[in-house]
Amino acid sequence: MARGKKKVPQINGSSTADISFILLLFFLLTTSMGTDSGLARQLPPAVPPDQQDVSVDINRRNMLRVNVNNLGQILANGEVVNLDGLREKVIEFVLNENDRADLAERVVETFPLVGAQKVTKNHVISLTNTVDTRYSDYILVQNELTKAYMQIRDQQSRKLFGVSLEDANTQQQEVLIKMYPQKISEANPREFGSKK
Repeated sequence: MARGKKKVPQINGSSTADISFILLLFFLLTTSMGTDSGLARQLPPAVPPDQQDVSVDINRRNMLRVNVNNLGQILANGEVVNLDGLREKVIEFVLNENDRADLAERVVETFPLVGAQKVTKNHVISLTNTVDTRYSDYILVQNELTKAYMQIRDQQSRKLFGVSLEDANTQQQEVLIKMYPQKISEANPREFGSKK
């Protein structure tokens, strides 16, 4: 009896590919993707393409210029500050409790529940960065600006209503948001040395 070569069983490659594809689909459909971390505030909707940019004249004293450079340094009106210093500058600028001429101008406005109040209605924080600014640095500054506004509203809630912002009712919170709206203007990144 002649001995032949022993046949080795082979795996059908096409069925393996089918099984792999089915497993991939199963995992894609049943797993959930984590959420991105980033800005603590919601960005405004994109401007429709048919609308043109509108330029608004702003009194220089009503604008706080914040710049984040490629080294992660933060400049507020040309002065280098850290994150805590930025928050203090924003609070001082937005409240301007001593009516300083170099900070945002205060005007009298009437609000529900609290009546006439002096607020910096026309203030704007202009945030810019260089094209090579790290995203993480930019987000840290964004979050610090948001925290500054939350701290302002909390302070004013305690002053006007005797409760923290968190404990204030919905109407009180709405009044505080109207009194101290978050006004952050984000400009396009600039190249160093650009004259734009």
